[in-house]
Amino acid sequence: MGKTMDITREWSWKKFFFQWEWLLFIVFILIHIINSFLSPYYLHPDTFLGAPMNFLDKAFIVLPMMLVIILGNIDISVASIVAFTSVMMAIIFNAGVPMPLAMAAALLIGTLCGGINGILQIKFRELPAMIITLSTMTIYRGVAYVILEDRASGGFPQWFSFLAWGYVGPVPFILLVFVITAALFGLLLHKTAFGRRVYGMGSNYLACRYSGVRTDRIVIIVGLLTGLMSAVCSLFLTSRMGSTRPNVALGYELDVIAMVVLGGVSTSGGAGRIAGPLLAIFIIGFLNYGLGLINVSAQIILIILGLLLVLSVLVMNLRLSTGKKSAV
Repeated sequence: MGKTMDITREWSWKKFFFQWEWLLFIVFILIHIINSFLSPYYLHPDTFLGAPMNFLDKAFIVLPMMLVIILGNIDISVASIVAFTSVMMAIIFNAGVPMPLAMAAALLIGTLCGGINGILQIKFRELPAMIITLSTMTIYRGVAYVILEDRASGGFPQWFSFLAWGYVGPVPFILLVFVITAALFGLLLHKTAFGRRVYGMGSNYLACRYSGVRTDRIVIIVGLLTGLMSAVCSLFLTSRMGSTRPNVALGYELDVIAMVVLGGVSTSGGAGRIAGPLLAIFIIGFLNYGLGLINVSAQIILIILGLLLVLSVLVMNLRLSTGKKSAV
């Protein structure tokens, strides 16, 4: 009679509640408690529900950046793609093209920019992704400056402001779109073969490549998604500002990477879940919002965010080293 082996994992409440996402959730609650004491206006329904409208535009880039970092890469050109697509949309619209077509053109241009990043990473494998996207970052924003120089461009139709400032019932339109988009990315990452291959490539790229995984195609698809979401960000950002300039979205790439890393996605690749970055988006967003209500300077906010990020990396490294020792 043959022997059978049970490979199912034993359920552990300790492991469940000691996940990184639970720590982020506790931090999220603490931020609300502290901010409510700092300002009596923090929990006012109108301002509280409207707060995400001021920071959710960059959250769209967090979703594909999570895939990029799980792959073990980095993309610092996203903010330049936002600026470039925003400028191109304004130029196309002011040339007489209807606004919906100008918006579609911006989405297409952003997707192509992301695809170029992916193709360059495949063609020049000896170069790190950071070096490649550093080059394209300079090119994309440089082209935006060549086109518009230091001038602003706008004159968009009135309905365009609905993207950033509109409501569907009591819910901000941008929040509704983001929830749907995040759900789609969650399904893509956790419920499809594509997501499993992304994790596999982040853990061992060469093993995946030699086992038949079409690694080049996955790198290009992730690049296309990153460019597309950067263009989506540009639509909401431009709608919120009412105009555009070549210097918009400066520093967005650092904010986005900070949100992904704070969310528990390993910078070495192969690890991370969508719940963490989603919590990190709202932690950083509401932290900025609450501190802004009491007129804390932008420099102090940057210091606080930097300390929070350093602390999160230290805690994650401690958890990983502890896990390796226990495995041995």
